[in-house]
Amino acid sequence: MHDPEPHSVLVRRLSGRRLAILDAAAAGLYTMVMSAQLSLHGGGPAEALVLALTGPPLAFRRRWPRAVCALVIAMSAAALALGMPSDAFVAAAYALYPVALTRPRSRWIPTSLIGTVSGIVLVLSPIAGPRDAWQHPGAGAAFGLALLGGSWTLGRAMRERREHAAAAARRLADRAVTDERLRIARELHDVVAHSMSLIAVKAGVAVHVAEARPQEALDALHVIEDTSRGALTEMRRLLGVLRENGEGGGAAGGGEADLVPVPGIAGLAELADRAALAGVRVDLDVRVGELPEGLALAVHRIVQESLTNIVKHAAPAAARVVVVQDDREVRVEVTDDGPGVRVLPGGAGPAGHGLIGMRERAMMYGGELTAGPRREGGFAVSARLPYDRGTQ
Repeated sequence: MHDPEPHSVLVRRLSGRRLAILDAAAAGLYTMVMSAQLSLHGGGPAEALVLALTGPPLAFRRRWPRAVCALVIAMSAAALALGMPSDAFVAAAYALYPVALTRPRSRWIPTSLIGTVSGIVLVLSPIAGPRDAWQHPGAGAAFGLALLGGSWTLGRAMRERREHAAAAARRLADRAVTDERLRIARELHDVVAHSMSLIAVKAGVAVHVAEARPQEALDALHVIEDTSRGALTEMRRLLGVLRENGEGGGAAGGGEADLVPVPGIAGLAELADRAALAGVRVDLDVRVGELPEGLALAVHRIVQESLTNIVKHAAPAAARVVVVQDDREVRVEVTDDGPGVRVLPGGAGPAGHGLIGMRERAMMYGGELTAGPRREGGFAVSARLPYDRGTQ
């Protein structure tokens, strides 16, 4: 189960409506504080107009960041020139932050230098002279510029952080798509290899008995028809998923492909029946309960590939499939009494694509797979897939 989404304001990103309310509250608080200071020191209509054009616009700094920033900076400079109670360009810095956050990257703006100089000024200014030294117009302007530089640097840093986070999310998404495509490629390999092997065997039977035993040849053609139809249906489903992934799909209502169940434990009997049609008698022993869909699919594909190899290289033969589950793992064993040495296409030997795919499926669940000739004759595939029933 996923952890619930944190409800802390410090962790959860605020919505646009809440941010607008926050800006409105900040604008109102700033206006009230500066109005109180202005009333204590006295001020005329010009000072009141400057304050009216400095505080309230802050409520709209996210909607019109550049216009509000330019207006507030100009009014802060006018307040400094009129000798009004200074806010040390706090309002201007507050208005500059969303501009730095949304403005595209510009090489000609030395953000690192601006941040360094601003940091030095802000750190040294409290100890550089009397506490009211920044009230002087020149010192106040220097301190205000340093505050603006700090606000700009913070905004740029936050923008870069979001860009890096977005890039990391894109990389994870691309990796997920790649992994899904590889999984689907393995699925297609298993479907094609199993079905085409059976079709090839039955086609050979039909050719050899067509004249002597036409009914047996006709039965073989029926098997070829049923197998090819089933393979085409499953391939359409897999290719439909691949196409949806490539188009950024995944929405509901993906068509008939979404209605086809994922192969699992229930499909092992059908695999045994198909292998029997190709001359491989399968003794199926399945003792498992309910498994997660992915684990059940891995078991199904391991058994499918093992039976495919028997059909290719050992038929006619007898095979035994054992699938057993306990509290810790699922074990899969597929053995046969055919020739122990398997020569795969292209001289690949035991390291063919099918065995590699089976090992990868076992490794996905932290398990292992072994395959090779048996001492008593035949070939054996054994897989162990760790599984904890408590995590289901």
